[in-house]
Amino acid sequence: MREGIVKSITIDRNKPLKEDAHTGHNRWHPCIEPKIEVLEGEEVLLETRDALDGQFQPNSKDSDILEVDAGRVHPLTGPVYISGAKPGDLLEVEFLDVIPQPYAFSAIMPGLGFLRDIFLDPFLVHWSISQGWAHSDQIPGVRIPGASFMGVSGVAPSPSELTNWTIREQELIDRGGMCVPPNPQGAVPANQDIANTGLSTLPPRESGGNFDVKQLTKGSKLFLPVSVDGALFSTGDGHFAQGDGEVCVTAIEMGASCVVRFNLHKDRARSKNIRWPRFSRN
Repeated sequence: MREGIVKSITIDRNKPLKEDAHTGHNRWHPCIEPKIEVLEGEEVLLETRDALDGQFQPNSKDSDILEVDAGRVHPLTGPVYISGAKPGDLLEVEFLDVIPQPYAFSAIMPGLGFLRDIFLDPFLVHWSISQGWAHSDQIPGVRIPGASFMGVSGVAPSPSELTNWTIREQELIDRGGMCVPPNPQGAVPANQDIANTGLSTLPPRESGGNFDVKQLTKGSKLFLPVSVDGALFSTGDGHFAQGDGEVCVTAIEMGASCVVRFNLHKDRARSKNIRWPRFSRN
């Protein structure tokens, strides 16, 4: 374990989230109980699952893509309660390290992605990660340098935000737009109130979430407006490397161990009218 880490959430990598539910969740909701409480300035280790909750393994086939349970996306580790965080504060999340697991995957999923009218068939790439590089026997002569980051990081919405964003996204669906309404299938926690109303982790929102910003590597800082006591921070969806966006819907998807440190900027979000996430890099 990295020197200086005082608290952690560790997961059983042989189990899906629903069988290890005390470590995380896959919906956004203000009533999800925190898993640990940390002090400002403490270093915290968060072990995370891959975006599809381990549904692909080294022996998985292209056809397995057609059987993916989208209700399990994204398994997040947390929430983390940051002592002293209050609505109106700005939470600073410093990414001290993102350590990859040795297996990763990329997938072309029919009907999804920027080039979905050209690439019509499922295709699954298995990656082996070692010494800072990703290799695949399916793509001989190619290796990808690591630039690991977390695709999903965010804090819990307030009850009013939960209601307003649900209405906003349903209006988008009604206009023919693409969005995912609350759906209890595969939801963790399985508590009925949370499962029925929890927000999907697929779209990013004012509270953060699935923005897949490849620049959020080791040494970067993410700033999130706080809406609930303790902020309730969670992360997941580790990527070993990614281009400018996920053109085929996936990057090099991996489980990871993420080391973060939290700092609070008291009342900064409210006083400066900061309503969306921001980030910085050294």
